[in-house]
Amino acid sequence: MDVVIIEDEKLAANDLASILKKTDKKINIRKILSSVNEAVAYFKISPLPQLIFSDIQLGDGYSFEIFKDMEVYVPVIYCTAHDKHALEAFRYNGIAYILKPYGANSIRETLEKCRYFQNSLAVSNTKIDYDVLLQTLMNPQKQHPTILVNYKDKIIPFKVTDIAFFFVENRSVSLVSVNGSLHRINNTLDEMEQICGKLFYRANRQYLINKNCVKEAVHYSYRKLFVSMNIETTHEIIINKVNIPAFLNWLQH
Repeated sequence: MDVVIIEDEKLAANDLASILKKTDKKINIRKILSSVNEAVAYFKISPLPQLIFSDIQLGDGYSFEIFKDMEVYVPVIYCTAHDKHALEAFRYNGIAYILKPYGANSIRETLEKCRYFQNSLAVSNTKIDYDVLLQTLMNPQKQHPTILVNYKDKIIPFKVTDIAFFFVENRSVSLVSVNGSLHRINNTLDEMEQICGKLFYRANRQYLINKNCVKEAVHYSYRKLFVSMNIETTHEIIINKVNIPAFLNWLQH
């Protein structure tokens, strides 16, 4: 099976290539591409592979931009460190994905799923609408993204509406659900702020909070607000004077 890898992190690309070869000796890594522009140029003059492994967000854009204009359908397995609002769209459109860091078991299972899709699509000649997927990424406010949490050998999905807040402690980021359960995640607080959108507010360097889980805000002093959540927090959530107007505007709207 001829495979092309699209990944802008060299170490991640080499790691994936190594696991693929060990998982299936029949796999031939034809090319490793590192950007949208490089991939578009390559596919214009080269025969299409049987399978593509692609990161979602590359240095010069989303990988969907590569595939949306391709005349022949090629199965794509997306590789991502987190959902970035798009994994729900992948499910509805029958595209497989694997989470970073790569593991032999997840790649083996995904390859089996892809073979099943290839057999089905060979009959139906289905082509994925990548314009729809691009719109999904560019308009994240229209949907509720899902955070995937790795716990032992499990992957647990959490809709952001089911998360009370995120917090940083000892350089590690955790989420606390509306039911009070705590889970470590691999993302940074900055990344979660981008993923979760306007439903969440960055109260300070330590906390990112869900509007629906704010119990009350109390004047902590002349210059600060103390935010109380429906779920108990390990530390006090303080809004400083400079950010109070923005916080109250977010809370109101």
